[in-house]
Amino acid sequence: MIKLIVDPFPVVAQLDDLRRKAWGDDVASYGRELERSLVHVGAMEGAKLVGFVNVAWDGGQHGFILDTCVDPEHQRQGIAVRMVQQAAEVARQRGAEWLHVDFEPHLEGFYRQCGFEPTPAGLMRLK
Repeated sequence: MIKLIVDPFPVVAQLDDLRRKAWGDDVASYGRELERSLVHVGAMEGAKLVGFVNVAWDGGQHGFILDTCVDPEHQRQGIAVRMVQQAAEVARQRGAEWLHVDFEPHLEGFYRQCGFEPTPAGLMRLK
């Protein structure tokens, strides 16, 4: 059974391994990023981290969904939707009024299923 944990602060190596499995490439380590997050949610199967989502924030009203990922062996079971919805609820409880997410076009259906609506926005590439 998959259990969602709010602010699990997983071992960085375990989180990095999950991200590599989910995204199939080399990823930068989180380091101390989670200490400054509004909330993060982990999906656990026993002691194994099988899903994760982070909500960064501006210190005020705005939270930002980052790095939603689920181990490929556990995908298509609704885990990511549950994690995002849990993260949104905790962010609301902690004072956020808005939750933002940027995503690639193929993820639009997923994020709509999570409750996000499309909005006009801007993006500037810095590198």
